Order: sequence, then structure tokens, then C-alpha cells
Amino acid sequence: MARRLRFNGTGSGGTGCPSLHEDLDSREVIVHGPPLSDPEDVAQLQHLSEGEVAVVVPRELLVDYAPRDVTRAARITDLDEFENLFRTFKHTAWRLETRRRYASDEITDTYRQFTVNGSADWDLEDPYCAMIRAQTEQGKRVERVRIADDPPTPGQLYLLDNAKRNTVIGEDIRNLRRAEAAQLGLPEEDFWIFDSRIVARLNFDPDDQLADVELITEPAEVVRCSLARDAAWHHAVPHEMFAASINQLD
Repeated sequence: MARRLRFNGTGSGGTGCPSLHEDLDSREVIVHGPPLSDPEDVAQLQHLSEGEVAVVVPRELLVDYAPRDVTRAARITDLDEFENLFRTFKHTAWRLETRRRYASDEITDTYRQFTVNGSADWDLEDPYCAMIRAQTEQGKRVERVRIADDPPTPGQLYLLDNAKRNTVIGEDIRNLRRAEAAQLGLPEEDFWIFDSRIVARLNFDPDDQLADVELITEPAEVVRCSLARDAAWHHAVPHEMFAASINQLD
């Protein structure tokens, strides 16, 4: 059965080559243009399989005529691959935390200590601390913005105490009230951004348990999350200042 192709445009000034078409059913994109023929150029290409032909197109053709409404397929990663992102990022790891509780926190000894004493005895030598300290000592940045309700939930107060530990190992943690986050139009989702290139979205089930981690490299999604990062970071306050404002109300 023949494809249903739509001609999206050409960057050739009207001569028809190179051009871009879109398959209306599969959403695949078909580009035709002059082949990359120089053997030294072809030798630099990765994953060029037998029968495939490399085509040279101007960047403007893709910018102007590539479809924008592509449906992104989720790529769910396992926790080992997710953890490895903290070992391999080159410059920055940034987190937006928006939930009112994280069920995994509530089964820890530190959470039990916090509910009794109002603070916890944090282990600065656990594997996470060792991993992050190794990164921040190289000058890499690990940053978070934590959204807090008014008044903060017990889980949010626990994380405010937790910020004292994370700061010691080199993280920079700030807080933002939920009402202000709503005014800024921030998303109500949890994610990490690594090097402004990879988004790791943390998906939770109705019981506030981490269900899976979704890796996203689609440029439009990365840009959307990066814009949220920039707005949140600009308006959030250091966790020490936020804690002081909470203590003044008690």
C-alpha cells in the first residue's frame, strides 16, 4: 500500500531539491537531496548501514519544515541507568521537586528520627553523599528547587532538614512556595535535568511511590523543562532563608 505523503517544503529556492515530505500515517519524515559522496566524509558517519544513503540538507529546511507535533515515545529506564547519570554528567544536575510527600522517605530511620526530634542524624558518608561529593569537588553543580505548601507538609519539613546534609556535600538547594510556583506557571512534575540535555522525569503512583523514571531527550521537552528551571531558580530562596521564615511563624 502506498504511503500518503505530504510535501512540507523545500530549502532550494524552488527547484525542488533538497525537499522534505511527511508520511501522514506513520509521521515519518522523508528528506531527499544531494548525497554525501566524498569517501572521507562518509567514513566519519556513525551507524550508516548497508543500503542507506546520507543526504546533505541545509539546516533551515529542518527548522522551517520539519513537523512540530511529533508524539514522543516514552523511554523508561531502570534505576541503575538513572543513577549512572549522576556519575556521568559533565556540568550540571538540576532537580524540581513538587510533591507533598515521598512515600520512600517515610520508611527511613531518618524520617522516624525527624518525627520524634524535629531533626535527623544524617550520614554524610552514605553512597549517595560520596557520589555527589565526588562530583561537586570537581566544580560540577548539583542544584534543587523544592516546592513547599503553606504551611509545609511533614514531608516537606523533613526535606528542609535534609537540605542541611545535602548542602554539606556541595548541593545548592532553594525553596519556592506553591502559590508562587503556580503564578509562574511551573509544571507540577518532578524531574532532573542533566547538562541541559537530558530530562529524567520521575513518575509516581497514587500512593506516592516512585513508579518509574522516563528519560527524555526531545529538544522541545528539554527546552520546556529548562525554562521552568530558569524561572524556578530565579524566584526560589536559599533553604536557610526559607527555614528561618518558617521558624518565625512557629
